[in-house]
Amino acid sequence: MEAHGRLGTWIRAEIALIVSGILALISAFIVPPSEDYLGYVDVPMLCILFCLMATVAGMSECGLFRHVSARMVSKASSARILCSVLVALPFIASMAITNDVALITFVPLAVAALVGAGRKDLVIPTLVMQTAAANLGSILTPIGNPQNLFIFSRYGPGIGDFVLEMLPYALVGGAVLFIACAFVCKGPSKAVSTEVPTLEDRRLLGTMALLFVLSVASVAGLVPFWLALACTAAAMALLKPSLFGKVDYSLLLTFVFLFVFTGNVARMEEVASVLGGLMDSQPLLTPVFASQFISNVPAAVMLSGFTGDWQSLLAGVNIGGFGTPIASMASLITFRLYAKGEVHNSGRFMAVFLLCNAAMLALLVSVSFLLRRGRYLLRCTLSGLYLPSLGTGSLSGYPTAMRQKGLTSSGRHIASDTASILSGCGAMPIQTVPMPLDFAARRMFWVAAARSCCHIMAAFMKPTFPRTTMALGALPTGDA
Repeated sequence: MEAHGRLGTWIRAEIALIVSGILALISAFIVPPSEDYLGYVDVPMLCILFCLMATVAGMSECGLFRHVSARMVSKASSARILCSVLVALPFIASMAITNDVALITFVPLAVAALVGAGRKDLVIPTLVMQTAAANLGSILTPIGNPQNLFIFSRYGPGIGDFVLEMLPYALVGGAVLFIACAFVCKGPSKAVSTEVPTLEDRRLLGTMALLFVLSVASVAGLVPFWLALACTAAAMALLKPSLFGKVDYSLLLTFVFLFVFTGNVARMEEVASVLGGLMDSQPLLTPVFASQFISNVPAAVMLSGFTGDWQSLLAGVNIGGFGTPIASMASLITFRLYAKGEVHNSGRFMAVFLLCNAAMLALLVSVSFLLRRGRYLLRCTLSGLYLPSLGTGSLSGYPTAMRQKGLTSSGRHIASDTASILSGCGAMPIQTVPMPLDFAARRMFWVAAARSCCHIMAAFMKPTFPRTTMALGALPTGDA
């Protein structure tokens, strides 16, 4: 019976590894192993991920995160402030140390602090909000979670583009989350007497911090990945060999299996055609839906081979991390830590978790729709386009036609052949100019806002979009 219990626990903890292994095995029967398999695996990404996990584990072993969090919690004077601090900790920390590590570090602290403050009733809502906060904070940076690191490594966008793409979701989701925290966490609480642990092995801590910076530099492409890997492995071997056991090798192996699976699927014409069609017609909702069943990390790797639209894939897998318990593996970490406690109510925890995640999923999908519609209208207005209709066909035809011409919204231009590019969405060009679609478009936003406000408002209120006659000669053009 005990062996069955351990097996069940392992299966629940490693569901992503098991599913990816099965998918890789099935695909290997269809596409026999060959030397092409060696080209499937993104070795630099795996090496960087190893370095990040190792250095964060080293800093955690030195008590850095426990020390900082305990100092912050000890200053909380009310239940509202205490819960806000406990939710803010994983939100901020996950941007640098990943959502998984943030929850492993701060969930036990939250339970201890709330029990010590005499507010056991706030344990479940606070842990659920901590999980949402860790997932929200982690979407903002390339090193916040594994799927972000993979997408950043595969598509190579600028860090500024990456952060700005996800910033609206983090801001809106974070604001709603902290407002909910203020409403839920009311009432009195006893003073929290949290002992602040001392930092251990400051030499190891300093070394791991420097290696963490080196790893982040390798993510940005400032130093070669092999240099970060060699320095990290050497420091671990000399200072604390036990850190090798702290690395999540199952996550690394999961990526290897997924690389094999996606590489093989790309060589299956029928399957590739179906997945490519889904990503072409619904580039955001397809990864959101896939994440609910296979988790967002496998969904990111699986679908990356069938789209060049990294923005939609990035937003989709991160939004898809909300929903079912397996949509994000970080969610299962919180549940396992809570279930290990002496007093727990798993049914109530899951009910609150599903309610919170469903609300956040609906909110972020709505934000994505509004963002994309606003950007689409802004681009059309800036480039002097006339849109006779804002129906579904128009909105979906624009990105499809752009992709067919090999143009994406990252560092590309609306070319002089706008008429042919936008023929799929029924747009009539009035005047076309080379116009960057990312940083330059954002910088021109305030300049163009005054001229385009009336057109955008009319587009939302009427079924037709009035012919644009504004002069674009005064607007800056070309790359910034």
